[in-house]
Amino acid sequence: MIAAPDRTPLPREFFDRPVLEVAPDLLGRTLVRSTPDGPIRLRLTEVEAYDGPNDPGSHAYRGRTARNAVMFGPPGHVYVYFTYGMWHCMNLVCGPDGMASAVLLRAGEITEGAGLTRTRRRAARNDKELAKGPARLATALDIDRALDGTDVCAGPPSPLSILTGTPTPDDQVRNGPRTGVSGEGGGHPWRFWIANDPTVSPYRAHKPRRRST
Repeated sequence: MIAAPDRTPLPREFFDRPVLEVAPDLLGRTLVRSTPDGPIRLRLTEVEAYDGPNDPGSHAYRGRTARNAVMFGPPGHVYVYFTYGMWHCMNLVCGPDGMASAVLLRAGEITEGAGLTRTRRRAARNDKELAKGPARLATALDIDRALDGTDVCAGPPSPLSILTGTPTPDDQVRNGPRTGVSGEGGGHPWRFWIANDPTVSPYRAHKPRRRST
């Protein structure tokens, strides 16, 4: 018999580690989004690590700004950014306070509250696509900049928390280059996902955007 996912909240110590340790260890964990209409639970299946000052692909590579301030800690908080003028993406801050590392949540399986997410993701062809990609995940869970800085270790009534879930065995974890990252950081194999999981998003290399003439 398959054991039910562990609903014990992850402590702050879990996030107070190097980002390349935290990222693969998040696979299989349960993200809980509390809403007035009920909870949504998501099993994390794909993430990417961003290592602050050591990573040209990180928003914090050039230092602290008003936009990325949450990335500098303390660990266990949510960093939400707005991209391409239309989408939000959700990250979990980790590492020592002041180091500005974070894990982008790229994809997951909705295990509870799928009906709530379908109303936000009407374009999804099936439930496996509800949170297949970082912008889709944030849309399905109604994540926006108002949740930037949320403490996932605070317990109720926090709108977001991370539970122990069912950690993924090491032999089921895969890694490779991050999606859409260019330059020196483009080759870092810091994208992690669960092998053969249908909710994982397809890899796409960076393509320079064309300038309008």
